[in-house]
Amino acid sequence: MPGIRVVTDSACDLPPQLAEDRGVRVVPLTIRFGEEEFVDREQLSTKEFWDRVTTGTVMPETAAPAPGAFRNAFLGAAEEGAEGVVCVTLSSGVSATYQAAMTAAADLAGQVPVTVVDSMSMTMGQGHMVLAALEAAEVGAGLDEVVAEVESCRTRSRVFGVIDSLDFLKRGGRIGGAAQLLGSLLSIKPVIEIRGGVVEVESRQRTRARSLSYMASKASTAGRLERISVANGVATDIDELLSHLAGVDCERELVVAELGPVIGAHGGPGTIGLCFELAR
Repeated sequence: MPGIRVVTDSACDLPPQLAEDRGVRVVPLTIRFGEEEFVDREQLSTKEFWDRVTTGTVMPETAAPAPGAFRNAFLGAAEEGAEGVVCVTLSSGVSATYQAAMTAAADLAGQVPVTVVDSMSMTMGQGHMVLAALEAAEVGAGLDEVVAEVESCRTRSRVFGVIDSLDFLKRGGRIGGAAQLLGSLLSIKPVIEIRGGVVEVESRQRTRARSLSYMASKASTAGRLERISVANGVATDIDELLSHLAGVDCERELVVAELGPVIGAHGGPGTIGLCFELAR
């Protein structure tokens, strides 16, 4: 198919059927449980991942794709007639995924035009940028125009999260500014934010209910939104957050997605992400 094709990685948490239906190539990261290694979404479903996390004792780890996986995705798009490729990756601040994509793009210089965009985000924050790229590509935008749409979305995107434990972030080395909270989580329930591409502490609340209410207020007081999504990491109180978000002024319907293995491995069970994009 001619035009610009979109590639991303499995940290974006887009519903797999949506990605398939709209021709998005999703390069999977790898999930490890001890000595066992699985290709995300291909050898380990999101449900299987959470079942292992909630019933097992081995904490998961993640690994970035090899450059060859991105190279194959870019070449596959070119073989289908793509005039160029836009690749939106997981934040370079938490993963080597962006660098792997950049290496693959450089390797294909002169064969297929590829622009790699660092989302500086994750989960559906990254997913929103993929959707922005798709929408531009589907109306015939060129490579530079699609990239500009992704970058515009990035500047208007916010990602917040409520987690139950810092253990997963600490084990995965993705704790960032949240390190200051180690040892104090028994008395607080933090709200984290992806800021500058890394995990930072946004607020300290005394109860999880207050954390959910506070996180929802970030969306409800932000003004008119273009997109809003909630990523659910097997949280039992997801409906509580959704009730707080009822009536948020948004141009599109709220999307509830599963928090996948890549981000789930670092957030742990009970993690809820709130991702939204400010309207232009």
